[in-house]
Amino acid sequence: MENISEVTTFILDGYVIMDQQKHLYFIVFFVLYAAIVVLNSFLIAVIYSERTLHDPMYIFVCNLSCNGIYGSTSLIPHLLFNLLSQLHTISLSNCLIQIYCLHTYNIIELTILAFMGYDRYIAICHPLHYHSLMSQRKLLIFLGFIWIYPLTTFLLFESLTIRLTFCSTVISKTHCVNFELVKLSCSVEDIIINSLVGLLLMAVFIFPQILMILFFYAQILRVCLHSKESQTRAIQTCTPHLLAILNYFTGVFFEIVQSRFNISYLPYDFRTFMSLYFMICPPLLNPIIYGMSGQAIRNHIWRFIFSKKLTPFKF
Repeated sequence: MENISEVTTFILDGYVIMDQQKHLYFIVFFVLYAAIVVLNSFLIAVIYSERTLHDPMYIFVCNLSCNGIYGSTSLIPHLLFNLLSQLHTISLSNCLIQIYCLHTYNIIELTILAFMGYDRYIAICHPLHYHSLMSQRKLLIFLGFIWIYPLTTFLLFESLTIRLTFCSTVISKTHCVNFELVKLSCSVEDIIINSLVGLLLMAVFIFPQILMILFFYAQILRVCLHSKESQTRAIQTCTPHLLAILNYFTGVFFEIVQSRFNISYLPYDFRTFMSLYFMICPPLLNPIIYGMSGQAIRNHIWRFIFSKKLTPFKF
């Protein structure tokens, strides 16, 4: 290994074809990022200002919007910078930071959706015990877990990548992804070990939340089959959550296909859309889904827009 020079800067190959229309791409991504920040910030402001929206369901929605801003900011500003740059490179340290932010964003997103499923399960299946089962203390514990667990434990996962030595320089994406970076390692054994451990750890990060969502909605479905009142309440309150879950797992599907299969035969623009879906569509569509589909929050949005006097936030 003495003749191998360690790589500390990588080329993001995903921008090569984008250079042909980089100004158009810049405008599109800039508008999308501005929309993400404005829509999510507006929804956060409405929930923050309206005391009647301080129920657990809307607090989770608020955290979903915060995470949407966090995830998109981890990617799109860097993407815009590279579209204007002649050299599409990224340092190893910045690449590792981007991997950390993008992956923790995805874990936090799924964890929030799982706890939102629990909230809907309690509201529909145990409505009389809702306030005791979703007390303020439990809500704070859930929120602490949602953020602290992914942000701390993912460091253990990424430490496997940090210790690697890299000999190749080209990442065939517009951004850093852990699996793509690991493939550039000098050691084939390290690539195999990291891939296996990575799959195991990602299963720990993802499968419990998926099982939670499936279990809670199985219970909701069971109750709805025996109660028309529960059916109406479930349709009204679960539809936005189900749309958010569908939106998220569309991104999961695209990411699996993009990273594990050879799809070079597909048009480049579509492949770019698939690779960026995770960071753009959920943060963009979630505030629209929750802002437009729920009557309570929709009424408060109109009141927030046209009222000059806002209710102060109180716990």
